[in-house]
Amino acid sequence: MTSTWSIEAPRLAMCASSIAIAVLALTPCGVSAEHALACKVTAVTDGDTLICFDPARRKMEKIRMRGIDAPESNQAFGQRSKQSLSDLTYGKPATVSWSKRDRWGRILGVVWIEPADCTGYGHVLDANRTQLSLGMAWWFRRYASEQVAEERLQYELEEIKARKRLVGLWIENEPVAPWDWRKSR
Repeated sequence: MTSTWSIEAPRLAMCASSIAIAVLALTPCGVSAEHALACKVTAVTDGDTLICFDPARRKMEKIRMRGIDAPESNQAFGQRSKQSLSDLTYGKPATVSWSKRDRWGRILGVVWIEPADCTGYGHVLDANRTQLSLGMAWWFRRYASEQVAEERLQYELEEIKARKRLVGLWIENEPVAPWDWRKSR
């Protein structure tokens, strides 16, 4: 006879590790005042950009996901990356942890959502990091200095693991980084 505990234990362990990661990532560590934006994802522009509705200010906000760079829409894996982010976030409540805007006025931040398989624990899944893990984005090394050390290390490790597993864009022999693709256009 299988007890309820033995069935739930792996799920609870996964949720607990997600919560621990969220607590570490949300802990200020040398980053200027992080803000938290509670919103609902209303659109996904591409694999690293989405639009959220902020009910407190009754305003739409464009979010550029900090620390990652996804393939452009017309680039190989561009549409798959967008679909992946949409599957993760579209229509869901989110918390965006951020400290600055880019030159186009977009919030640069980490998008936190509640994992589909771990309901009731809140926004503990880093969607930026998940895009890396799925092989749907590169870690954006050029802007690594804008990340806290723990986030930087986590993102770098997720990209390395995705490359080794040959998932997503890493299935290609020589995937072209979005920054190189943009430069060639």
